[in-house]
Amino acid sequence: MTDLYLVRHGETDWNRARRIQGLTDIPLNDTGREQARLTGALLTRRPIARVVASPLIRARETAEIIARELGLPAPELRDALVERNYGEAEGLSFHEVDLRFPREAEVPGRETRDEVADRVVPALQSLAAEYPGEALVVVSHGGAIRAALLAAEPDGGFGPITNGSVHSFHVDGSDLRLVAFDDPIELAAIDPRAGDLDVQNAVEAREPSAR
Repeated sequence: MTDLYLVRHGETDWNRARRIQGLTDIPLNDTGREQARLTGALLTRRPIARVVASPLIRARETAEIIARELGLPAPELRDALVERNYGEAEGLSFHEVDLRFPREAEVPGRETRDEVADRVVPALQSLAAEYPGEALVVVSHGGAIRAALLAAEPDGGFGPITNGSVHSFHVDGSDLRLVAFDDPIELAAIDPRAGDLDVQNAVEAREPSAR
């Protein structure tokens, strides 16, 4: 069995401005770097063996900060952990999304949640197979983490996925089991500045938190 601690990256200026990022490569801001440092400090309470991340800069930088806090090597990068592709909604604010894509309209190029799960869940299972018995930090994105949460618990009505939050899983073979949404290890890091995915992302906010 492998323990995975899924961490959402720290805040970016687009998070703060409530612009949809998706695959757009936006760096952390100073608040995001501090969120990453606080999360890394809290994760020193767990026997973490390695850090893995999405290659997008906001996740990679968060993972690098966490790895330094843990005294571990630079993070391994896995393409399958990137954020959901929001298609033509990327870069838009809530208001712009509503103007361009009314609620009944499809957003061209957007990945479905099932499509996100179809790449994220096998990536997590692969990590568990590569590193059996270890505890790993996996830094990814709100949409990708939500896909993993719903794959583990399809009826789970999950709350906010905030910047820097930690969500713990056990993986045993192909079995992905949620241990804790907002793992108590990270309660001390909850910061009033930490943005909720649904508040920041108009497309996610339109969809229910369970399939």
